Parts: sequence; C-alpha cells; structure tokens
Amino acid sequence: MNGCDFTFAGQRLTALGSGALWWRAQRLLCVSDLHLGKSERIARRGGAALPPYEVADTLDRLAHDLNHTAPETVVCLGDSFDDREAAIALPEDARLRIATLQAGRKWIWIEGNHDPGPVGIGGTHLQDLRVGPLTFRHIADPAASEEISGHYHPKASLRLRGRMISRPAFLVDSARIVMPAYGTYTGGLRSHDPLLAGLMASEARAILTGPSPCAVPMPR
Repeated sequence: MNGCDFTFAGQRLTALGSGALWWRAQRLLCVSDLHLGKSERIARRGGAALPPYEVADTLDRLAHDLNHTAPETVVCLGDSFDDREAAIALPEDARLRIATLQAGRKWIWIEGNHDPGPVGIGGTHLQDLRVGPLTFRHIADPAASEEISGHYHPKASLRLRGRMISRPAFLVDSARIVMPAYGTYTGGLRSHDPLLAGLMASEARAILTGPSPCAVPMPR
C-alpha cells in the first residue's frame, strides 16, 4: 500500500497515494469530496455531456482502498455527492455498490456545502465528528486545531527533473490537515492561492498524491 506516514496531533497517520487518509490505530479511513454524480449535475444544468463513468471510477478506487486497509470506520468528509439531486439520481447499481462497501463497518457522511442533508443511502449523517483528539469537518475553521477538513481540493505543483508536475495534495501543519479531493471529476485549488496560503502556517507541508506520495514544503 503506497503511502506517506506522518504524525499529527500525536497520532500516526498515512496519506495514501489515492488521496485517502488512513488512521491505523483507529482502523479509520477518511476520504473527502467524492462529488458523486457530477457528470449528471453538469448535464442537468445544461453543461457539457461528460462521459458518465466517474461514479464507477471513484467507487472502484474507494473499494481498492477499503480492501487494502480493512477499516472499521469510514468517514466521507463532505461533498460526497455533487448536489442533493445528483444523490437522488444515482443509478441503482451505484446505490448497491455503496451498500456493499458500507456492509460490516461504521460509515459516516459529514455534511458538505454541496450535500447538506441526509440522502437515504445508509450510514450516519453528521455535521462534524470527533474521534480521540481529532475533529473531522468539511470546511476548515481557522480558529480550530487538531482538525481534518476538505472542501478546497488542494493541489501542489513543483519542478522535478526539469519539468513541472502538479498533483492533488494533502496540506498539513501543526493545527490542521486539508484533504485532497477524492472524486474523479473534481478540480483543484493551487496551494499558492491566497486562501490556502493564508489558512496554512508557514511550516506547512504538501503531501503529493500518486504512485509514490511524497512530502515537500507547501509551495507558496
């Protein structure tokens, strides 16, 4: 299992190459911003007709992470569905796939700004969640600490062997972790954007996702 281990709030965590966060001591897997149904939502609003494979692709990657970590708890950190109508419009095979992934484990849907309420797809719906010293919520609270959040879809770019690479990234400082988006069709906000640069402390690191996750000083 490819991952980058690090310590946060006294806890040993692993940033997986997929964009999931693994907390072995709690047998907890966290993913953020799945945005399931994004292609349906874009088409419904008159946008481009994107190939509607992103739900299956996102769930395939999630199934892979679940198989490799065998978590007891899964936390979906908000914006799991692109909007409420997209959740309602999920095809039956996707609903059955989610039910299969949920079987035998505690499944928490954290409320996001895209999916603010229950959608009738199993699990427990919460505004935020505290486990041990850590608080899970969708949007970072600048006044909080020991916090794991999503929402911003951070990406980081750096020059490697003469070429620029850009990947979704975990942003980590002593107070918070901002998770990368897990969904196939999600975009991203560069780590040097003033919003993220202002949220994260000067010593923040970016852990780039991909086949070989690596930690670098957060590009600003």
